[in-house]
Amino acid sequence: MTHSDTSPAALVKTACIILARGGSKGVPRKNLRPVGGISLVGRSVLAGKSAQGVDHVVVSTDDEEIAREARRYGGDVLWRPEELAGDTASSEVGWLHAYHALKRKHPALNRLVFLQCTSPFTTGADIDGCLAEMAQKGADCALSVLPDHSFLWGYDAAGFGVGLNHNERTQRKRRQDLPPSFRESGAIYCVDAEAFARTGQRFCGTVALYPVDHPPVEIDTLADFDLCSMIANTGKQPMIGTARLSAVKALIMDFDGVHTDNKVIVDETGRESVVTSRGDGMGLSMLRTSGRYRLLILSKERNPVVLRRAEKLGIDVFHAVDDKVAALDTWLSENDLNWEDVLYVGNDVNDLGPIRKAGLSAGPSDSHPDVLRAIDWVLPHPGGNGALRSLCDSLLACKS
Repeated sequence: MTHSDTSPAALVKTACIILARGGSKGVPRKNLRPVGGISLVGRSVLAGKSAQGVDHVVVSTDDEEIAREARRYGGDVLWRPEELAGDTASSEVGWLHAYHALKRKHPALNRLVFLQCTSPFTTGADIDGCLAEMAQKGADCALSVLPDHSFLWGYDAAGFGVGLNHNERTQRKRRQDLPPSFRESGAIYCVDAEAFARTGQRFCGTVALYPVDHPPVEIDTLADFDLCSMIANTGKQPMIGTARLSAVKALIMDFDGVHTDNKVIVDETGRESVVTSRGDGMGLSMLRTSGRYRLLILSKERNPVVLRRAEKLGIDVFHAVDDKVAALDTWLSENDLNWEDVLYVGNDVNDLGPIRKAGLSAGPSDSHPDVLRAIDWVLPHPGGNGALRSLCDSLLACKS
């Protein structure tokens, strides 16, 4: 289940702040545009919520639609004054405003995480890694960086080219022989809250670097959106870290709204039929053939179509189940598994019980709002339209 607790009573020591204003000159309404079926602000909220070291996630915005989107994915909202939301306002000004508002409500607050919506592939594991690096180094701040093996050039006083990290007058070195260098990924900045408040700068003292393995893209144009969407749709950059995917031993799925589009066709005799995705079926077939996972369909639905689809896929099935948690308690015990081994996929409120108990939970992008707020992983497609295929591709890529 997701980690961060946005309830007022929760003790908040580490807060994640996401700036998402409504105005955007380059790409209008940029923060609401989707990558892999999820808006940029939604992806940032989900990353913050899945970090084990983050207690609270807040979106600072001046836009009501962005506020609704943030709440949809389980983030808290802080209204940003107009004078702090213009094109010339720095990020630091917005972060300071959010920090002071949070500090009044949460006196124990001592660490801040700043996430940028324009980096859509940030994961909770990345955030935890950046926080851990800051703590391990005893640094005042930390940031996510990308290893850079480029030969960098600048100008000398006469206007001629000169090597910055190499000497152009000597034999060219191999890239691997250059001194280590990094560039900001633009995704994550972690700070000691007191040092940040004192200096007003994200680099508020000693700096720790945390290398990340992300596509080196910060979204600023429509072409960037197209590129990131293609990457997201491969399933090879899921919003869940590799360590959590690697722990999965059993995939348990609801049927309606997960295998299907949550619609039903009823003919004049009252007979019901549904539509499923061949792509989802292929993904599940590859997952089953891999032999690495136990697969189960668990449905409240009493229609025999659930049984027929499970038979077609070669997957175990329990249907007409009213108490899903009790049914899974029994099944897990019989198969020498526990809840921590489970990746549960559901889309509606009757799935919240197993979602909250499973080691990892997921749902299609069109899941009920209560489910979107509860799950760890929002899949990039709707139910019955590639959601399961993207999940299967991510699991297979992780194991390979």
